[in-house]
Amino acid sequence: MAKRPRQPRPPMSGGGGMMKQLQQLQEQMAAAQESLTNETVTATAGGGVVLATVTGDQQLQAIKLDPAILEDADVEMLQDLILIAVNSALDKSRELAAERLGPLTSGLPF
Repeated sequence: MAKRPRQPRPPMSGGGGMMKQLQQLQEQMAAAQESLTNETVTATAGGGVVLATVTGDQQLQAIKLDPAILEDADVEMLQDLILIAVNSALDKSRELAAERLGPLTSGLPF
């Protein structure tokens, strides 16, 4: 059986273009993530007596309590309201991040 001569492979084209696109995407992602650190979302609980503010990168920034809630001194209720407000604010923060980063990550194979 005779061996065929080895054919040279054509040079890969477009590799540099893909790398440039990935670098641009990486820069856009970094900029979007940086902007999320400066954006905040707020959620309330108990008709507004507890207010939680969270940044777009899910950092709790502030808890504000209406002084009237302290008059009743129901510690368990206050704890529950704080949890509700913080978790709601975190949910809003994740939604904000998905809204900002989603268009950049859609279509990525990983």
